[in-house]
Amino acid sequence: MEANRGQNGIQLLLAAEQEAQRIVTAAREAKMARLRQAKEEAEKEIAEFRAQMEREFQRKVAESSGDSGANVKRLDQETESKIEQLKIEGSRISQDVVQMLLKHVTTVKN
Repeated sequence: MEANRGQNGIQLLLAAEQEAQRIVTAAREAKMARLRQAKEEAEKEIAEFRAQMEREFQRKVAESSGDSGANVKRLDQETESKIEQLKIEGSRISQDVVQMLLKHVTTVKN
């Protein structure tokens, strides 16, 4: 009888151990499922954020390239204006420069 009770106790312990193992396995599987779900959600959020940042970047590029055309036009106008000013100034003083050069070239110093 005593051996029978010992055998029942062992069987009971084995059953409890198997039940505990099933509980631990189920908990691990649930944890892994939660981790996979969290990873998928994080990847989805990252993709959305990346798409939003790309849209904002493209918008800024479009805005700056639109301004770029205006800037190029403005710079062309400023450049032409400065070139005209230099031509006028050059033609105004060119005669004086020629006279000064001739004076220095033709003057002999001892």
